[in-house]
Amino acid sequence: MTHYFAIDIGGTFVKYSIISDQGTIEGASKIATPKTLDELIGFISDFCASQQQRDLAGIAISSPGGVSESGIIYGSSAVHYLHGPNIKELIEASTGLPVHIENDANCAGYAEVWQGAAQGKKDVLVMVIGTSIGGAIIKDGKIHKGAHLHGGEFGYMLLTSNPTSEDDIWSRQASTRALVRKVAARKQQELTGEEIFTLADNGDPICQQAVDEFYHILAVGIYNLQYIYDPEIIVIGGGISARADLIDRIREKLDQLLATIPLAKITPAIAACTHQQNANMLGAVYAGTRGQAPRSSLGLDK
Repeated sequence: MTHYFAIDIGGTFVKYSIISDQGTIEGASKIATPKTLDELIGFISDFCASQQQRDLAGIAISSPGGVSESGIIYGSSAVHYLHGPNIKELIEASTGLPVHIENDANCAGYAEVWQGAAQGKKDVLVMVIGTSIGGAIIKDGKIHKGAHLHGGEFGYMLLTSNPTSEDDIWSRQASTRALVRKVAARKQQELTGEEIFTLADNGDPICQQAVDEFYHILAVGIYNLQYIYDPEIIVIGGGISARADLIDRIREKLDQLLATIPLAKITPAIAACTHQQNANMLGAVYAGTRGQAPRSSLGLDK
């Protein structure tokens, strides 16, 4: 098997592991996200040097932001130093290894197509629900990035005909952060998303109502996405995907929507992501070896 150093750069932690071209994960771990680019590159370089006996074939990176093929990461994120310099070139110069970088939501999508809920499917949407809503569009088995690297930015959708502010976009209405904000306003109490779901499960009426609204707004957006793209399946990720009742609750809301619109005959096929904390690392390896990367991107032909 061929092995790669896989890295998932997040705002709080950098997760990393050795992953084979067959998807085998070895020694997954994490560190606090370095405060500077030099520290990040130093960590990557030192780790690769410590693995010389493994003869790593390359480095696969999952990153926030609009990742260009050249290696420049556009947009903005909590890891501000990623945006501007050519990260790919800098890491390649430091390690001597080929590097492939892909957007984190696209990596999650690739992981599901490779070895997850969308395996064997060609036309797929992947939604990642967290503090906002992002995702990936997969057409004919490949990521569609869009003309401005905004393919899959579902959270920008408007679900009202009369928006008054950016609070009217889908991310501000159906993300877990939106749920937290809504409950805080009603209960005058700061709670985490996990605490809200627990309270709802235990019968708290305010939390139950907020969670019910949350699922309804999610379903409205999913309905729209189905009729915009008509994918084979919509896969839902993020921390909420670990909830056992997630898919059933969304299906219930979709059924209610479809019952009010007789012309709508297609019920979206939905599923929770198979991979959780390792999804972005797995998808980064897939992107660099079998995805849209050049054939020599990580030294492995597709």
